[in-house]
Amino acid sequence: MPGLRNLLDKLPLAPLLIFTVLLGLAPFVPEPHLWEKLQMLGTGTLTKPLDMFDLLMHSAPAILLIVKLTLGSKK
Repeated sequence: MPGLRNLLDKLPLAPLLIFTVLLGLAPFVPEPHLWEKLQMLGTGTLTKPLDMFDLLMHSAPAILLIVKLTLGSKK
């Protein structure tokens, strides 16, 4: 866990927020991939490996941001 905390402390918050918003909302039209994949997950139609990878890729910055904000800074 100390290694993860050190890594998260080194990540600046502003770029992480920008990546979270941009990658979470991309593509902007017709609907964001993250929203589409979460709907598929909710309905049980998220079965293709490419869709699972897409969900992971588009949600990764948001997951990092949540973990960073939850653990806080040791400084």
